[in-house]
Amino acid sequence: MAHDKVNQGQKDTEGTLTNRQGHPITNNQNIRTVSNRGPATLENYDFIEKISHFDRERVPERVVHARGAGAHGYFESYGTVGKDPVSKYTRAKLFQEKGKRTPVFVRFSSVIHGGHSPETLRDPRGFAVKFYTEDGNWDLVGNNLKIFFIRDAMKFPDMVHAFKPDPVTNIQDNERFFDFCANSPETFHMVTFVYSPWGIPANYRMMQGSGVNTYKWVNQKGEAVLVKYHWEPKQGIKNLTQKEAEEIQAKNFNHATQDLYEAIDNGDYPEWELLVQIMNDGEHPELDFDPLDDTKLWPEEQFPWLPVGKMVLNKNPEDYFAEVEQVAFGTGVLVDGLDFSDDKMLQGRTFSYSDTQRYRVGANYLQLPINAPKKDVATNQSGGQMQYVVDNAPSQNPHINYEPSFLGGLTEANQSGQEHTPRVEGNLVRQSIDRQNNTKQAGETYRQFEDWEKDELISNLVSALAPSDRRIQEAMIALAEEADEEYGHRLREGIKRAPKGGSSQKSLGSRAGEQAVQDAIKKGHEADPY
Repeated sequence: MAHDKVNQGQKDTEGTLTNRQGHPITNNQNIRTVSNRGPATLENYDFIEKISHFDRERVPERVVHARGAGAHGYFESYGTVGKDPVSKYTRAKLFQEKGKRTPVFVRFSSVIHGGHSPETLRDPRGFAVKFYTEDGNWDLVGNNLKIFFIRDAMKFPDMVHAFKPDPVTNIQDNERFFDFCANSPETFHMVTFVYSPWGIPANYRMMQGSGVNTYKWVNQKGEAVLVKYHWEPKQGIKNLTQKEAEEIQAKNFNHATQDLYEAIDNGDYPEWELLVQIMNDGEHPELDFDPLDDTKLWPEEQFPWLPVGKMVLNKNPEDYFAEVEQVAFGTGVLVDGLDFSDDKMLQGRTFSYSDTQRYRVGANYLQLPINAPKKDVATNQSGGQMQYVVDNAPSQNPHINYEPSFLGGLTEANQSGQEHTPRVEGNLVRQSIDRQNNTKQAGETYRQFEDWEKDELISNLVSALAPSDRRIQEAMIALAEEADEEYGHRLREGIKRAPKGGSSQKSLGSRAGEQAVQDAIKKGHEADPY
């Protein structure tokens, strides 16, 4: 009878405001004061609870990929990789059966810019997919572009610092960007993509995705192959020129988030096909690049794109913060049948990504619903801020939080297939890879661009480099000349003809950023004080 009364009380108060203790809030308009003018008293419990939580509403912003949008959906396997059964290459369960569906959550993002920056800025875009598989979570963390600026994780903090705003002025500065790139020749292929229209996707639905890093697939026998992942949008691919992006930004700086949300809300569910490139594990001396080099594409004519499944996004988040902001990805989150390659960027990211989630969201970030696997979890880990679940198995002796034990603790799982045991041999060194070939593929990419894409690339580079130090200009021109004779000639002539002076302190690719400062003064309307 008492239980029924409790339930009846919940029904009577359903939809009414409470605090986090469940206390009804009867006045949400006024703090408690001495007379209606104040002063206020210290024991304003409801107000203090409300405002102190408000003060803490933001977790630390991601250092990179701060601005994001996300959605739920599913991945459907084809059961094959090209014409072969997928089991030939990997024993990962989510790929094995034709038509098998695995729930996913996807987060799209910009990279360098802050949490409320315009979605029209020149920047790579993040493309991260969390697969909630029967063997636990798999995170495929990548970008829209298929390569990256650098090949060694040691350089990542410096790269991000150079691309972020100046620490003194807090303004993004093209000269700082190109200073780093001119001194890091391996960046030139990525620079060629980012300063072309490919640097501003029209929206999240109409852009490609890539795992960027080289991974491995492992079959039942423990045999491994190298693999690259590619997402191809069924909606087609669309990119923007700098002028078009600035016109859109003037009207709506949330356009990509809005586009994704409204498409799903209207039942126009976006789809991507997942394709892989496969290469035998090894150094491949016949290639003029190292297959583990993230600044390089694997030529499609040698390593064809093989379809393995499709992804459909069909549900918007119910709460942005709980899902899109708190979702946490890591390149080390792999399931059985997937493995790491020796890719130096991948190995550095694998520590960094999970480490930053523990800093941002807390030691127990994997207990949040958006991050938790959709299967039973049983660990001996405990403690830390905000633990709200004990990871015990139903049969586990709760007194035993260690392993091994005779007393009813957790036991090791069985190995489902033969373990992959690659042979590793060599001296421990701090050296760059041998086959760097920093500009060849940049030239190939330039020659594949349509004329309007070439024009846009040169125009954007000239505008950004014209105010830069002459040494930086010459280094970038030399890289362009090495990549392609026409590319270098057009860049040199463009810089030579460009107006002298001006500021490099503007967003990447912007052609009139400094003019906007004076425009605000000239066009501002005078007003009397009030």
